Order: sequence, then structure tokens, then C-alpha cells
Amino acid sequence: MTYRLAIFDFDGTLADSFPFFLSVFNEIADRHGFRRIHPAEVERLRHAGTRDMMRHVGMPAWKLPLAAASFKTLMSQNTHRIPLFPQVDHALRELARGAVKLTIVSSNSEDNVRRVLGPELAVLISQYECGVSIFGKTSRIRKVLQRAAVAPASALYIGDQTLDAQAARKAGVAFAAVHWGYSPIEALRKVEPDHEFDLPASLAAIATLQAKRAARP
Repeated sequence: MTYRLAIFDFDGTLADSFPFFLSVFNEIADRHGFRRIHPAEVERLRHAGTRDMMRHVGMPAWKLPLAAASFKTLMSQNTHRIPLFPQVDHALRELARGAVKLTIVSSNSEDNVRRVLGPELAVLISQYECGVSIFGKTSRIRKVLQRAAVAPASALYIGDQTLDAQAARKAGVAFAAVHWGYSPIEALRKVEPDHEFDLPASLAAIATLQAKRAARP
């Protein structure tokens, strides 16, 4: 049995937004009163989990929604600076021509996601579950499954962070890790992804992958 539903993360998975994230992080840190990141720290922090990074910069959990809102606002003013990864457009079109439903679950805003995708790709997405907390994706994944009338075993969540893997597993959905996102693949392999994609163009292979049950204790 192959996957019938592809659930994509957006930032770091479809959109190459990490350089922009780095360019505005210290501005957001100054605005909300947590520590800046020095360029020399970036690679080490990419290997750390989200909670570890928050502790490193002294960001309490209650400030996360405020920082996320600032990032989304800044991105809305600069969507022209956020490209899709090369060949993502081709992969999405290939999947849409097949029997795979395309959906997005993202902490970014739906408006930002649609604008970066552009109108021709945006219409290929059957569901947008956006604006969710980075710690709250599980419930949105379940909502997508329910609306699509697809069993968890027939769905695949594709993302670039360990939190994506954890959310997928809690929803009983297989997880595929990408090699080009915010977190390096070495960090993602620690959560034992069901599949890996080494290049954005290879996302088109979702249509032929064998589905796996991913719910784990």
C-alpha cells in the first residue's frame, strides 16, 4: 500500500526560509528580551532540539507565541526573499497529478505560505492547517486526517525538525525527514525517521513509497 496523503511542514521543508530566520532572529530577540545568537553558534544550535535552543537564548515558553508572531509579521513583509527549494514546484505538481492528496501543517501563517507558494502551487494544496504552535502539530495532523478521510497508516508527514517527527508519531503517522532543512539529517536520524529525502526533487517519490505504520510508544 502506498501513501494517499502527504502532510508537509513548510519552513525548511518546502520553503528555504532559514537564511531569513537567521537574518531577523536577533531583531526579534531584542524586541522580546532574550539573548541574541552569534553566527559561530548557529551550526551547534541546529543540532539542538527546539527546547534546548529556547533554554540557550533564555526564552521562556510564554514568549514563544510572541516571538513567532513577530517572525510571521516580518516574513509577511519580505515574502519576496523566501524562495521554495529547487524542484519543490516540480515535485508538488507530480504528486498532484497522481493519487496523493497534498496538505500543509505549519506554524507559519496561511497567508505567508500561500504567498511563497504562489497561486499556481497554492491551489494544489487541499488543506492548510497553519498558525499552529510548534508544540501543537499533533492535533492539526489528526484534523487533516479526519477531513481527508484517510487512515493514519496511509499518511506521511514530511518535515525538518525532531518536533515534526514527534507530532507525527503521536498521530500514528509515518515521518519522513528531509536533508536540507533547519535541523541537519544527523539530528533527525536520532528519532529514526521512516523515510528520508536527500533532495527536494525526490519528494515526488512519495507517490511510490510503501506506507508504514509509525505509531510507537
